[in-house]
Amino acid sequence: MHPLTERLSGYCRLPIVAAPMFIVSNPTLVTAQCKAGIIGSFPALNARGTNRLDEWLGEIQESLARERGANPHLTVSPYALNHIVHRSNDRLEADLEVTLRHKAPVVITSLGAREEVFDAIHSYGGIVLHDVINLRFAEKALDKGADGLIAVAAGAGGHAGSISPLALIGEIRRIFDGPLLLSGAISTGRALLGALAMGADFGYIGSTFIATEEANAADEYKAMIVAGAAADILYTPFFTGVNGNYLKPSIVRAGLDPDSLEDKVAGSMNFSDAGLGVKPWRDVWGSGQGIGAIDAVKPVAEVVSRISQEFNLAKEALHATLEGWSSRA
Repeated sequence: MHPLTERLSGYCRLPIVAAPMFIVSNPTLVTAQCKAGIIGSFPALNARGTNRLDEWLGEIQESLARERGANPHLTVSPYALNHIVHRSNDRLEADLEVTLRHKAPVVITSLGAREEVFDAIHSYGGIVLHDVINLRFAEKALDKGADGLIAVAAGAGGHAGSISPLALIGEIRRIFDGPLLLSGAISTGRALLGALAMGADFGYIGSTFIATEEANAADEYKAMIVAGAAADILYTPFFTGVNGNYLKPSIVRAGLDPDSLEDKVAGSMNFSDAGLGVKPWRDVWGSGQGIGAIDAVKPVAEVVSRISQEFNLAKEALHATLEGWSSRA
């Protein structure tokens, strides 16, 4: 195992990093995820201003420190902070200063690989994971100094790629043996084991945690996740100009027809500019294709426990299957 992969694995009860979700992920959700033994994360931009980000990081660190002190026998994972590093993010410099002051243990970077950002995180020993949708972006991120990669494959919630996870993981593994996470319709322990079997080190799970008591999501959003299945997801660049997966019922709720979006003005980051009066993430909700396995809104601890049980059962079933095949060899 790669040293950094081993380091990250040592932080976790299960090989899971919770994906940072715009609006949905907040300190309450993140601390619940970390206390359940997985790496929780949130986008820096969810905190309304750099001062608020400073407060959130302090709250998360204090809560996790108390939990570790009260329950030293339990695995309490570190948190991860997500930065949008695109030049359009005018908060990045200030938010990065706060990140360095708090020494965020894991930083997830999105929308561009920037060497100076990676170097800043490395200056205090932090680990940088960068999300990519194809091999070319993976090569660029590694050249810039990323420690690990998040393969955002077909079926992932929100902004997502279109390449099969089998193909994307396979291509990245040909050039990289370090920490590799897979994003895309992972909502069960069996799917998590499948991600590891195809070459990933961790599952990167988002949509499953929308339907939790701790998530900062509207009750109707959570209900759509519980009621939904893969057929209820639409992959389109219409809302932001970048391809993403969205809940069709939320598009209908916003007064739009999912089957005729291309007939309207597309690709505005501010939807109201298109005269439609709704915005992505706030009014039109992202989701991955794996929601068919979600049957109720539950606390994070119960969700992680369920995935853990499924993961262990899947390992036993796979072992039995492999034993059966080996007897025929």
